[in-house]
Amino acid sequence: MLRSSIGKTMHQVTRSLSTIKCKRLEGKVAIVTASTEGIGFGIAKRLGEEGAKVMISSRKETNVKKALEQLKSKGLNVCGTICNVGKSEDRKNLLEKTKQEFGGLDILVSNAGINPAATTFFETSEEVWDKIFDINVKSTFLLIQESLPLLRKSKSPSIIIISSIAGYMSFPFLGAYCVSKTALLGLNQVAAETLAPEGIRVNCIGPGIIKTKLSKMLYEGEIADTMLSTIPMQRFGEPDDIAKVAAFLASDDASYITGETIVATGGIRSRL
Repeated sequence: MLRSSIGKTMHQVTRSLSTIKCKRLEGKVAIVTASTEGIGFGIAKRLGEEGAKVMISSRKETNVKKALEQLKSKGLNVCGTICNVGKSEDRKNLLEKTKQEFGGLDILVSNAGINPAATTFFETSEEVWDKIFDINVKSTFLLIQESLPLLRKSKSPSIIIISSIAGYMSFPFLGAYCVSKTALLGLNQVAAETLAPEGIRVNCIGPGIIKTKLSKMLYEGEIADTMLSTIPMQRFGEPDDIAKVAAFLASDDASYITGETIVATGGIRSRL
């Protein structure tokens, strides 16, 4: 009877401990772009669970409201605003609102990315090419540039760029997207080296095939079995798999890491 009681108590303690998140980001303020679903939402949730105050954003107000309800229901300290990262006024508003609500900025996660058309590489129109690079690359650069006045006031500033395994290898019908993600690897390197003397760390995450709306054709389409066969761990990733990496890079546990790309792919090899 006693042994059974002790076993039950230990099981309850173990379950309780498994739900506890460490508080590495207590007191820090974070912005996560495109954060009302998918990888961005997962990152925002994890940063909040680790103690950060988080500003989320999306191009659609309804998406922001829905995500805020979900995050606040978990007791997280979050605010949100509409932001199309391709619009200068929206980026400015995002930064100003963050300063107003939370007093500053410590962590910037540039997550917004698009692939508006699934075509073979040389069937990509100039319009689609420009849109992909405007959002995926140019807007990332501009957002980092515009956030520097706030980040320079932080005691432990960190920038995280979300690239992709597609930056290292090509995927069917994602040619221009792949090139844009390769460009982010270069942006990460240059930004990190430039900002290192100021104590601002810049790192990149290269997610593999994660179960999000953007990659649905890869994990649910006709080529899903082929894609799965390329993953040594034999499973597609979840947004939380990337969120855990982001929380580490944003924390002081990564205080001596800058200019790096952590590839989280379930074992898919990456090389340029």
